Amino acid sequence: MTDQSKKEGNPSQITNKDVVAVQVIEKAGINVQKLLALLVAGVGAEFTTYYYYTILRMHCTGLAGEGIKEIAEDARIEDRNHFEAMVPRIYELGGSLPRDIREFADKAGCPDAYLPENWTDIKEILKVLLAAEQCAIRSWGEVCEMTYGKDPRTYDIAQRIMQEEIEHEAWFLELLYGRPSAHFRRRFVGESPHSGSHLHTT
Repeated sequence: MTDQSKKEGNPSQITNKDVVAVQVIEKAGINVQKLLALLVAGVGAEFTTYYYYTILRMHCTGLAGEGIKEIAEDARIEDRNHFEAMVPRIYELGGSLPRDIREFADKAGCPDAYLPENWTDIKEILKVLLAAEQCAIRSWGEVCEMTYGKDPRTYDIAQRIMQEEIEHEAWFLELLYGRPSAHFRRRFVGESPHSGSHLHTT
């Protein structure tokens, strides 16, 4: 009986030494455990941001808030898509999500996007949205820097996510400060024009 046949039906016996795709990036200089920690932190931030954006969007009220609601919804659904796009890669690399969602939230790489107390001022909500997107850019930028030229698959997913986070930042900078953003309306909510190719939900 071969070593491989002994491991059939027992995933706990599979190590990175058995996964060529992991060996290749380790040989290229990637610390897989460090990368996995960054990825879990990144998807944790996307997942919790999706939750908090749900609350923020609900509080975009009145004439001013109604104009913001649709844009916040685009960012909200696309952040959820970022979670969906990167999670499979975590498992491909031998990682996993925490079993306890509370632990998962604690590992998130960005602060919670809490509803501000003075939420009736739409600018205060926009400040929270902007800060969340800027943190995400830094988070995925770190992943891109680590994986560039060494792990093309993770890099491709991360840079596509980062492109959308950069667009989100530009939207909220425009809304908050009047800075031109060349904001083009999404064809549909949650389009994810860059990272959508890594979604397998249809």
